[in-house]
Amino acid sequence: MTGATLTQSGQQWHEQFSAADLERLFAACFGERYQTTLCGGHDEPFYQPPDGREPARLCYRADYFRSALHEVAHWCVAGVERRRLPDFGYWYEPDGRSAAQQQAFQAAEVRPQAFELVFCAAAGHRFSVSLDNLGMNAGTDVAAFESRVFEVAQNLLDAPPKRMAQWARCLSGHYRGVAMMPSPALLEEVFHALGGTGQQA
Repeated sequence: MTGATLTQSGQQWHEQFSAADLERLFAACFGERYQTTLCGGHDEPFYQPPDGREPARLCYRADYFRSALHEVAHWCVAGVERRRLPDFGYWYEPDGRSAAQQQAFQAAEVRPQAFELVFCAAAGHRFSVSLDNLGMNAGTDVAAFESRVFEVAQNLLDAPPKRMAQWARCLSGHYRGVAMMPSPALLEEVFHALGGTGQQA
């Protein structure tokens, strides 16, 4: 995709991103081998494993670019056994979680959001963590959660899992013209950039 760009600290940032592009890239990168389809237009994200007749469906919210990246992050984190389970076998509590429930949610979300940060860096898209508990985050240590996500993402660059690395290179090739893992400097730049617009799962 060739979109409008803006320059920030010497990096070229795409100003326009399309979740439909991610669907096509995912199909080309993983569709045939893993029999999985990335599809938007849903009210809530959900993973439906294959049933023997239809491929697995990785569903994201509406047409949100960041929601699509977030769900791909969960898919890349999930191993073979979890990919056989609806929604990877995870529980989900809706908005209005208690402090204890929110703490458990954040503990489970560190690694997927670290993957998502790497993907945002690969694509050149601004990143912000998602607490996913609207109006109920008083007392939540957001800075600690952000720091943990960033730390895990940095470590992933040193030893990237296979599917994560494959997707990051695919994103980088499409959005930045070179199929490579993002650098630590780029990871830090997208993490600290302000004003990101991508809606999240």
